Amino acid sequence: MQKTYYDPADLKKFGKISEWNQELGDKFFDYYSKVFEEGHLTAREKSLIALAVAHTEQCPYCIDAYTKDGLQRGITKEEMMEALHVGAAIKSGATLVHGVQMMNKVNKLEM
Repeated sequence: MQKTYYDPADLKKFGKISEWNQELGDKFFDYYSKVFEEGHLTAREKSLIALAVAHTEQCPYCIDAYTKDGLQRGITKEEMMEALHVGAAIKSGATLVHGVQMMNKVNKLEM
């Protein structure tokens, strides 16, 4: 097996982030758990959103976790890929719209 910078086994250690600061770790996990509770969005919808965001943030741990979670929730590979394209479109659009800032700066400096 090829060695990578990210060790997939580290995902199982996520809960240990509280060890060096119990108070903040507990607050994070309380928040994280609350976010993924059923609400106006279903757990399935939230999993699909999390998968798309995991890709735009390029987090291999999150990609692994929410790919598995999505499959367990009945999300199809086609739905996963479509969600990734939505995330990619938003990420690239956000990059390109910042080009307006560059254009404004160039126009100002050329005056």
